[in-house]
Amino acid sequence: MDLIKLEKLLNFAENVVQKAGKYIVKMRTESQIDVLYKDVGELVTSADFASDQIIRDAILSHYPDHRILSEEDLTIECNKERFDGPLWIVDPLDGTVNFAKGLPHFAVSVAFAVDGIVLAGVVHAPEMDITFTGIRGNGSFYNGKKLQVSSTSKISESVIGTGFPHDKNQIKPALSRINNLVTRCRDIRRFAAPTIDICYVASGLLDAHTESLKYWDVAAAGLIAREAGATMGHAGN
Repeated sequence: MDLIKLEKLLNFAENVVQKAGKYIVKMRTESQIDVLYKDVGELVTSADFASDQIIRDAILSHYPDHRILSEEDLTIECNKERFDGPLWIVDPLDGTVNFAKGLPHFAVSVAFAVDGIVLAGVVHAPEMDITFTGIRGNGSFYNGKKLQVSSTSKISESVIGTGFPHDKNQIKPALSRINNLVTRCRDIRRFAAPTIDICYVASGLLDAHTESLKYWDVAAAGLIAREAGATMGHAGN
């Protein structure tokens, strides 16, 4: 897909996430939030679903032949996701607990992929009025300014972001990872919104981020970080 088409797709995605972000901030300001819980105790709000619907309606209106993989798509079956063809990967509200508590670290994330390769992505944090964007092979940007990862090369000098699983049965491996890190790095941060955390790596505000994540957490943010010079890997549990 050529750069002009990708720029058009990215511009569309940027407009959509800003529209969704503005709407959910309005919902919270007007105290129109209903709080629910998923199977493992993960919090979800009516704003998650409202944002998802705004994004879904926009995509299907402009690109009716494209598919959508969203965190809040209740029709997704475990391990049944398809990545062939044009696919939009959506996290309609990352950092839901922050959002519900009135904290500013939450974001709306949208990525566009073809045959499993992410080509464009945007992460928008409406409360902080910041937007990260990226196009594969064309760099990534923060509010229009080109991003570059930190030059820090030593773990002893690194500030590292992390997070914890919602399922408390999975907490021990995370604590073990943190224990290994905290004795070696300069410090650890947990902002509880991995799409923003990974974009902070892209901007050099964090030197690294480690967490067990899903497709919608890393699709847009991962592209943005890679385009800024970051590397990604998977270490299992």
